[in-house]
Amino acid sequence: MDGELVWRLRTALRQSGWWSSAQTVGEAVRRTERAGGLLVVGTPEVEPWHLTAHLDDEARLTGQQQLRPTLVRYAPPAGAAPHLAVGLRRLEQAAPGETVLIIAPEVAPERLLDRVERAKQVGATVLSVDGGDPQLDDLVHERMSVTPTDLLAPQGVEFSFDLAQHLVSTAAGARTPNGRYGVLRTLIRA
Repeated sequence: MDGELVWRLRTALRQSGWWSSAQTVGEAVRRTERAGGLLVVGTPEVEPWHLTAHLDDEARLTGQQQLRPTLVRYAPPAGAAPHLAVGLRRLEQAAPGETVLIIAPEVAPERLLDRVERAKQVGATVLSVDGGDPQLDDLVHERMSVTPTDLLAPQGVEFSFDLAQHLVSTAAGARTPNGRYGVLRTLIRA
């Protein structure tokens, strides 16, 4: 996504609740304690490749290695590269200091919710960017519910689940204490 477009959208969306929700989730993502401890998981129909790639870019550009995500997949194919072969069992191995980020534009399946509940019980932080699934109400610590009633887009801005993910990754890579910037500032400077 074009950095200037993200910047303009962020400005327009501040008044709608989108940016503040993205900041809340992004700040919680930054509190992940170590690289590989950010577990990004979708649904069987939606694998969050795009968000995972953006978070990896943010980690590289800002030096915040805890943003380097692990993509958790429902059914990794046999022979997949190690970074593409992480299955749902990884959620069962979650530990304190790790973060589970659920990306679920539709209702999250029970199979996922059970594993995430176990991760929460051992001390992992649970976050979501979701389509308003009521099953996540008591499960997640922080969330960005992307529904027409929860986050109203200002006139002229297209409502989009993809946009919400971009905003979360941008917020996660916000300026760091060492003064480094993430993808947004790098694109704007270019």
